[in-house]
Amino acid sequence: MKALIQRVRQAQVSVADNSVGKIGKGLLVLLGVEQQDTTESVAKLVHKVCHYRVFADDNGKMNLNVQQAGGSLLVVSQFTLAADTQSGLRPSFTPAATPDKALQFYQAFVEQCAALGLTVATGQFAADMQVSLINDGPVTFLLHS
Repeated sequence: MKALIQRVRQAQVSVADNSVGKIGKGLLVLLGVEQQDTTESVAKLVHKVCHYRVFADDNGKMNLNVQQAGGSLLVVSQFTLAADTQSGLRPSFTPAATPDKALQFYQAFVEQCAALGLTVATGQFAADMQVSLINDGPVTFLLHS
């Protein structure tokens, strides 16, 4: 399981020109689920994303996690993160989880983040989405479970 996280001042996801998820300050989380992922993978990545210290403290150091910084999450499913790009000029999506498994794990990820007390907005699973954001920093990290 992979999460590409971006620290944002604001982010929004739309489907067919209709906003389906929007946050102010927080993290945009692009989430990719792979075939070998387990429920333990979900829990591990939830912990890492929600506790990763990417927000500045009073001294300007990245010492605060999203909740300590008063931020929210916008979680967007992104199956292309599971692509194998090691060879050739076309990605292979063989490592990606089936749509049923990916939806189950995506929903579990969102639910577990919310259970930690975070405000969580989402995209629409398997839809053609348009994501807009104001990246703060820019600060972007690729996390693995």
